Amino acid sequence: MQFRIADTFTDSLARLTGDEQKAVKTTAFDLQLNPANPGMSFHKLDRARDKNFWSIRVNRDLRIIVHKTESSLLLCYVDHHDKAYQWAERRRLETHPKTGAAQLVEIRETVREITVPVYVEKPEKVTANPGLFAAVADDTLLGYGVPPDWLDDVRRVDEDGLLELADHLPAEAAEALLELATGGTPEIATPAAGVSPFEHPDAQRRFRVMTDADELARALEYPWEKWTIFLHPAQRELVEKDYNGPARVSGSAGTGKTIVALHRAVHLARQHPEARVLLTTFSEPLANMLRIKLRRLIDKEPRLAERLEVHAIDVIANRLYQARGQKAKIASREQIRTLIREAATDIEDLRFSERFLIGEWEEVVDAWQIQDWEAYRDVRRLGRKTRLSEAQRQTLWSVFEQVRAGLRKQGLMTQAEIFTALAREMKSRRNPPFEFAVVDEAQDVNVPQLRFLAALAGSRPNGLFFAGDLGQRIFQMPFSWKALGVDVRGRSRTLRINYRTSHQIRMQADCLLDPQLSDVDGNVEDRRGTVSVFNGPNPDIVVLGSAEEEIDKVAAWLGILAREGFQPHEVGIFVR
Repeated sequence: MQFRIADTFTDSLARLTGDEQKAVKTTAFDLQLNPANPGMSFHKLDRARDKNFWSIRVNRDLRIIVHKTESSLLLCYVDHHDKAYQWAERRRLETHPKTGAAQLVEIRETVREITVPVYVEKPEKVTANPGLFAAVADDTLLGYGVPPDWLDDVRRVDEDGLLELADHLPAEAAEALLELATGGTPEIATPAAGVSPFEHPDAQRRFRVMTDADELARALEYPWEKWTIFLHPAQRELVEKDYNGPARVSGSAGTGKTIVALHRAVHLARQHPEARVLLTTFSEPLANMLRIKLRRLIDKEPRLAERLEVHAIDVIANRLYQARGQKAKIASREQIRTLIREAATDIEDLRFSERFLIGEWEEVVDAWQIQDWEAYRDVRRLGRKTRLSEAQRQTLWSVFEQVRAGLRKQGLMTQAEIFTALAREMKSRRNPPFEFAVVDEAQDVNVPQLRFLAALAGSRPNGLFFAGDLGQRIFQMPFSWKALGVDVRGRSRTLRINYRTSHQIRMQADCLLDPQLSDVDGNVEDRRGTVSVFNGPNPDIVVLGSAEEEIDKVAAWLGILAREGFQPHEVGIFVR
């Protein structure tokens, strides 16, 4: 008998108290070990439309709803007695007649909250606006996964009712309708012939087979972290795909890029039992977050964890450099600032600010490891807003030449020099320290870091995998990845399902960014067609006449939150 869990079960489990969760997990483990155990108190739900729904007693009040057949047992839901029964009475498990995917479908007659607009008769004839999908053929709607019982509601729904309707539909149908309504063209997952309804890509986002107690334990350990078990078909495709060169996945904040990066790193480690995999990002706090999530994903696979390392990219670079028997003395930003300030005082009538000089050093001279005047004269200064004549460049080079001499005199190196030295070494090494590298928050990777990554694994199939969003670039100026040997053209994909941001907030945030963003190499990230999987309140937008009025308004708002019990660390204030 196959033992499965549904995402609706983990969702409902996460809403229980800690003690209640422990009791449910104990019952679930016992059920997996021996579903026929006489101690299991199964009760058939007579009022349920789906006659395969049963309840299992956890304690006096808690009940697990399962779907039981001769060949399978599916954990569907858990709640207090009456609520659990009501959930089961409103649903049935069925195979979609068009897509072939297994779906938990809300029974249309039991849903009272969806209202179809009623047009009151008036003396003059009133013509109702056609629904958003009135012209879409039934066969097409069914191809998107819309249950047959819901076709009439889908045809009648207007823009105001779409979000409410989407809450009652299977995820693939809701996503397709939202994408269609925003001008997109939904993709239809087509499974191979003879595939089980539970093996359909859309079914695998909500149902998973639990092969042993360890896998079940991992699924139930962090029920609010659904990503450890359930992946969207678009995410799973990116995780498991073979690439003949560097690949990149993008998407707006909340579309699951980090989740794809984590699963990709684990997938590579599993597929290549002798390989070492590096999962990296640009800062140590983010690396710590990745470690925590990775531990949740593979905590029952210690041998896999031995070959999968998580480090901030500067940290792993310094460790690899020291492993050569050379201890680097890295210049701090303040030391470089001092050297720049001293060099600038030696030049008369220097008309560039200290801030400009530091930026030019960090983003051009040091980033590209420019060694002489000719190289500085000819370098492309992408992202630098101030244009420079050749004479100005020559003046600036006299400053930077002194800075370089000052660093050598003090025995100091920059972080960029570390990466450059490692990149040279990686090109000549037969056995690299890592066969694969997965990079999260890739939009903030800088020039020397990318040069190192390109030398580490850029020429190997599946060697480099990047997850990032050009719209979230904070720290780095744009530059050509292709020029450094990382060409993701043809291997770049955009995620369009947002799991973290409500539809209302995302729509407002999208107004602040262009619908399309492109990098220096011409790769385009198209943000159009992104849909959110949940609704929320509309954001309040307040326009005031002065800065003083804004301060007073924010202060009043903070006072309201404080009286409602919010703690200071739960409130974020962003100032532009």
